[in-house]
Amino acid sequence: MILQEVLDIYTLLDKANARGEEVAEYLRNNGADEVMTTSIQGKNGSTDGLKIRIKGYDDTAPTLGIIGRLGGLGARPEVTGFVSDGDGALTALAVALKLARMNKRGDQLPGDILITTHVCPDAPTRAHKPVPFMDSPIDMEAMNKHEVLEEMEAILSIDTTKGNRILNYNGFTISPTIKEGYILKVSEDLLSIMETVSGKAAVVIPVTQQDITPYSNNLYHINSIFQPAVASDAPVVGVAITTETAVAGCASGATHFADIESAGRFVVEVAKYFTSRQCDFYDQQEFKKLEHLYGSLKKFQTPGLN
Repeated sequence: MILQEVLDIYTLLDKANARGEEVAEYLRNNGADEVMTTSIQGKNGSTDGLKIRIKGYDDTAPTLGIIGRLGGLGARPEVTGFVSDGDGALTALAVALKLARMNKRGDQLPGDILITTHVCPDAPTRAHKPVPFMDSPIDMEAMNKHEVLEEMEAILSIDTTKGNRILNYNGFTISPTIKEGYILKVSEDLLSIMETVSGKAAVVIPVTQQDITPYSNNLYHINSIFQPAVASDAPVVGVAITTETAVAGCASGATHFADIESAGRFVVEVAKYFTSRQCDFYDQQEFKKLEHLYGSLKKFQTPGLN
């Protein structure tokens, strides 16, 4: 259970002057091995980037990347308080805190875990159907540059995914695996972990071809959850925090602690199994066969033809 960690991180994030360095210091004091903060400037303001490493004990074990996706934690001064869009960062940072505390208590994982996100209490909003989205002070290219690291051998991208009408489910869901422009089958290992954690039948969020292309092509995207797949050849799986109704990313009072805790617990369990080489995000042999039959689809990682 990671409810304590969710509450601890929420306390740090739910304020008008939330800062990346305050979160970083808290994580260091609780056993995080490496925490870096970076002020990232954009056209619409700035945000505090966070990069966290929780070290494993086996240098040969695989490294898992965990990305907390969001535009901002708050939309001040337009909206008062923590907004729905901040759930991705809240989940990722709660996982970082849990893993750091596990290390201190002797439950160190085999491989390194890299967690990245950013802290912005006053992000702008933008129009989107069926409900408004949170925007970000930095563009997607800058966000990917900060959050998608070469060392990540597989990536879980966590994002609030409530502003749509294609998945009416309250809780968290996972996506098919995205790799180098291909939308692959859903990982059986991840489905099993999800069902164990939730105690319910697994729920999978649909993915379209547009969703896995860069934002810069101006096509419709469900949100930014799959944008890490644009900047990495590692397999990417979305962990989407969802609701039965369409909820705006800039809505306050829309964070459900039970859903955050469940999603975070899923991510922690994936970290255990993946770094122990007991969890595959995709079938490597089948992927090779796909490329042999149909060639590279890396063009979908680019903005396309102008």
